[in-house]
Amino acid sequence: MSWVAIAWTALTVSMIGMVLGTVRFLFPNVLSEPPSRVKAGFPDQYEEGKVSDRFKDQNFWIVRYNFPGIGEIIYALSTTCTHLGCTPNWLEREEKFKCPCHGSGFHITGVNFEGPAPRPLERWAVAIGEDGQILVDKSKKFQREMGQWDNPESFIKV
Repeated sequence: MSWVAIAWTALTVSMIGMVLGTVRFLFPNVLSEPPSRVKAGFPDQYEEGKVSDRFKDQNFWIVRYNFPGIGEIIYALSTTCTHLGCTPNWLEREEKFKCPCHGSGFHITGVNFEGPAPRPLERWAVAIGEDGQILVDKSKKFQREMGQWDNPESFIKV
């Protein structure tokens, strides 16, 4: 075999390898996304003034809170810190969310009050489903600084 044949064979094999490697990246490892709508149980399962972290792994907390002048509502807060995207923890005794990455703190309402977070946590859309359960829709988000927390889809009146 001549050196020209070896060179052409090596070039062909390397080109086939590059094409196959490139085609591989066109197909994702995960073929489906998790559902954007999640059933979160019945409203009476949540205590007033408490944060439920049962759905933290699905990127939301359920909070039942009595706002002065508004009354008792249930809302779903995103578990993504508005600073750099870390996941804060709910500290029950201190009654605040605290981000472990850079120290941002958020009240139970989701409003930021310490650290570098530039804005409050976001809310997901919530509604009562046909079966009476809370339905959290993570395809719709609401931001306080844009006045979207007044939107009736961002909370449920209890």
